[in-house]
Amino acid sequence: MSDAEVRASWAVRVSRPDGRWHVELLAADAGDELPVLERALGDPGAGGWPGPFVVVVDSRLYFVVLRHGPGGLVRALISDATMQEWILAAEVVERYGIAVDSDGAFDDDETGWPGGDLDVFSDDGLPADQLRTIVTADDLWADEMVAAIAARLGFADELAAAVRP
Repeated sequence: MSDAEVRASWAVRVSRPDGRWHVELLAADAGDELPVLERALGDPGAGGWPGPFVVVVDSRLYFVVLRHGPGGLVRALISDATMQEWILAAEVVERYGIAVDSDGAFDDDETGWPGGDLDVFSDDGLPADQLRTIVTADDLWADEMVAAIAARLGFADELAAAVRP
């Protein structure tokens, strides 16, 4: 997706209720209310396993993934846990006790690190080591990282259609 083809900030709910990917735009601007995003996940186990997830891209600087895990607990991933000057990033890091994960990240002070559950897409066929490669790529904006994840999982076209301005 080129810069002209995508919003700078957005939130989507991604699900596979019938075995096909469905991507629903929740907000044309990144959601900054964590409880609203958590509610968008629905009831744990209601959408089958693996269940739906919410992805938020905030100003192309970082993204957040929320998903129910075993026992109904919310699993969270943030592509850059150092972005805590942004409201949503700070809320996610605080609520889910996310620490900065410096393993495989960058050495300079200009870039941040992923934090949280890097296994969030393992049940969909994207293991943590492969996800880490995407979220630590120094040449990708957050929306481009999400597009790479979507391509790897098979919902790139649905995502592009949902977030196109």
